[in-house]
Amino acid sequence: MTNGELADAPASLPARLTSALVPAPLQKLGREVGARLRETPTRLNGYGFDPYGFHPDTARRVLLPSALLYRYYFRVATHGIESVPSGRLLLIGNHSGQFGYDGAMLSMAMLLEARPPRLCRGMAEFMFWRTPWAGTLASRLGMMAGTPRNCAAMLDAGECVMVFPEGARGANKPYRLRYRLQRFGLGFMRLALETNTPIVPVGIVGAEEQQPGFANLESIGKRLGLPSLPITISSPWLGLLGPAFALPVKYHIYFGEPMRFDGRFDDEDAVIERRVDEVKDAISALLAHGRSERKGIFA
Repeated sequence: MTNGELADAPASLPARLTSALVPAPLQKLGREVGARLRETPTRLNGYGFDPYGFHPDTARRVLLPSALLYRYYFRVATHGIESVPSGRLLLIGNHSGQFGYDGAMLSMAMLLEARPPRLCRGMAEFMFWRTPWAGTLASRLGMMAGTPRNCAAMLDAGECVMVFPEGARGANKPYRLRYRLQRFGLGFMRLALETNTPIVPVGIVGAEEQQPGFANLESIGKRLGLPSLPITISSPWLGLLGPAFALPVKYHIYFGEPMRFDGRFDDEDAVIERRVDEVKDAISALLAHGRSERKGIFA
């Protein structure tokens, strides 16, 4: 059955009582998220799961906080989202902000603003699946372990996949390097060539200022089993809450025109890198345009 054919179960008495205590705008947003999830072109089995473990009802509940941040905290504005094509797709964006709010907001933009709505698939680190509850939750949200084979399988199935080629290099860079793109990995371009997938460059303006960082103690972080150890305005000063802290900056997400590339996916790195640089240049142009256009960090 299709995602849209999955009916909501009748609410229990405790659920109805809880609903009565929830503010009307929050209820409305929850219904909107649920409706948009049902409109996504996702195939579900008889138990309500897709082939990757995605479960719309679980996603609706878990994604509601992200939707609240999207609408009322970061007040996200999208630009050019109408140029995003249907079918298989790679969204390639800049990564920043210490914490993964940029990915969450990009996913929300595709769910709440794209027509039709799209489920933005993320490729998560293996560490999520080494923690049982985290791995299960990631699967319920439609994510998979970030291997090339998993990503290729999703693209072959016509999914929309989100990739940040800078990885932790971009997310954890100090504030003095804001909006300077770091080295891109080459894997996304090889996948685009192998699966004949269009690439949409994405420039995210705002996340660089959400949690300014002073330094990144990468060597110490690796000894602790972490990819990095950023020192920011909130970490480590706020303890466990530090990594998730974010200033109420205004996000602007710019979608560029789709880019298609021809060639061999197994070509030499130097050849692949020239194509990657084209995508990197497109993202840099979006960021420059967005920064010149915005009125301020919080507006």
